[in-house]
Amino acid sequence: MPDITYITVDGTARVIDVPVGTSVMRGAVLNDVPGIVAQCGGNAQCATCHVYVDEATRDKPEPVRPDEDDMLGFTACPRTEGSRLSCRLKVTEALDGLVVRLPERQY
Repeated sequence: MPDITYITVDGTARVIDVPVGTSVMRGAVLNDVPGIVAQCGGNAQCATCHVYVDEATRDKPEPVRPDEDDMLGFTACPRTEGSRLSCRLKVTEALDGLVVRLPERQY
């Protein structure tokens, strides 16, 4: 399983084995990572799973799709070049080593 590193606002890092085919959001929710609200359950309709993909691993995920790009306009924290909806980051072997930082707040 690919390892995904979640870094909370206080700097705590958790490395979690997330099954291929799952989303980065689901990996966080199933492992009680604080800071991922996932209010819509992974349907890209609420932006409460916003994460910042670390610059060092930004080339790992597929590019932002239009629906994700639109929803990122509704995030509570500032959008940056690394902003992604973790529900739209489907885990593949290519994401092994992905690092995501959680925003200060989700709503």
